[in-house]
Amino acid sequence: MKIVNKYLCKNFLGPFVLTFFVALFVLLMQFVWKWVDELVGKGLELSTMLKLMFYASVSLCSMAFPLAVMLASLMTFGNMGERYEIVALKSAGISTRKMMTPLAILTVLISILSFVVSDQIVPRATLKLRMLLYDIQEQKPALSIEEGVFYNGFDNYSILVGKKMPDGETVKDILIYDHSRRQGNTSVTYAESGTMRITSDKKYLLFTLNNGSFWDENASMTNRSGKRAAFPLMRATFDKQYKRFDMSDFSLNKVDEDLFQSHSSSMTSKQLGDMIDTIKSQIRDVENNTANTFFNNLHFYNSFVRNDDKFKAQKESRELDLTELKPSVQEHVLRNAENSSRSFISSMHINYSEVTFKTSYMWSFQIELQRKYRLAVACLLFFFIGAPFGSIIRKGGIAIPLVFTVLFFVIYFALSVIGEKIAKGSTMPVWFGTWLSSFILLPLCIFLTYHATMDTAVLSPETYSKIVDKFKKIKPFSKKRNENTSDLP
Repeated sequence: MKIVNKYLCKNFLGPFVLTFFVALFVLLMQFVWKWVDELVGKGLELSTMLKLMFYASVSLCSMAFPLAVMLASLMTFGNMGERYEIVALKSAGISTRKMMTPLAILTVLISILSFVVSDQIVPRATLKLRMLLYDIQEQKPALSIEEGVFYNGFDNYSILVGKKMPDGETVKDILIYDHSRRQGNTSVTYAESGTMRITSDKKYLLFTLNNGSFWDENASMTNRSGKRAAFPLMRATFDKQYKRFDMSDFSLNKVDEDLFQSHSSSMTSKQLGDMIDTIKSQIRDVENNTANTFFNNLHFYNSFVRNDDKFKAQKESRELDLTELKPSVQEHVLRNAENSSRSFISSMHINYSEVTFKTSYMWSFQIELQRKYRLAVACLLFFFIGAPFGSIIRKGGIAIPLVFTVLFFVIYFALSVIGEKIAKGSTMPVWFGTWLSSFILLPLCIFLTYHATMDTAVLSPETYSKIVDKFKKIKPFSKKRNENTSDLP
């Protein structure tokens, strides 16, 4: 039996490792397709792209584990069934349940590994990934000054190059508009020729301009007496001039980690639990404050009434009769009552909005916490779908198992998204909505595992043809068939 267990584990681990990286690659391509617009044209270095791919791959590991388990289990039992190895093992007294036992234990270990990766490694990789994506989004497109086209990549400047020489540095007919004063095209520089080079530290673009002119039309120019100058236009010529443009916006700037540290996907299970407890405490404080505000505004106390001698002399409380008060006091009492009512209603609206916001914020942390456990359990669910299904269909290779794996994963993913959306709408408990997909797939796991271990021909065409024959033998169907045949000539 030990030899059989080693053989089964060997047949399972090979496809599992292979399909894990295949699934990870497919998920990574989906990620790249989603962010391709932000990545193209930024002139990113190879090291930056490798970092981005690495962080994205690690953050997607928790989703790749269930896919790999199901595809590997389908391929393992499908290949064994196609080569009649399952039949041979059964003839030796080894049932399907015994064949699945070592692989089930191995899947439990994979589930534990999946949870550890999802809880400890994925949050850190997700944090780094979000920081890097934010830096890339803030980064300007790569410097690309084309001839005959105005380039507006530098703030407050528009640059036009008439012609670029083959060396990529020498340029002719250079026109530079300076918009730093926000007054339109009031400052213009023209040069017949020049060169443009990026400094060695890649912080500045340096233009060396030859044989040019400079115009500056400043409408706000004033003389010493404070009056507008009579000659607001300045013109100058030069043999050589240098212009420097800051390129700091074209490089990646490292953002602070604290900006993304509070996101639910960047936290471990312990941090998520602490954050959920904190938010619950804040919600309780707001609710207690709401209750106190409500009870404090049940009666409209007024200093004019409390200080009145007539009401001070009362030994027992009774309903306030405004007609007993002076008209001026009545006016103050009613005004204060109206102001208190408005203040109370406004306070209730603010507290309600705050509780609603904090509750929705707490749901996101609860869903993320449940998702870590759900994806680990999904490895077991997908194994108990793939293994019995592979032993039933007995088709090896990768084509048919891949089709069924994608089908089941799409169903599982769609149900997970629907459950999380419903959970965020407070129509059901968060834990139930998050685990909805697992609850729906669980009966299928039990159904397939039962029929695989009991050797029933659940997917055999002969089984369903027999059921159809039984329906045909029922009297109403047979009578109708006889009537139809009696009408024939």
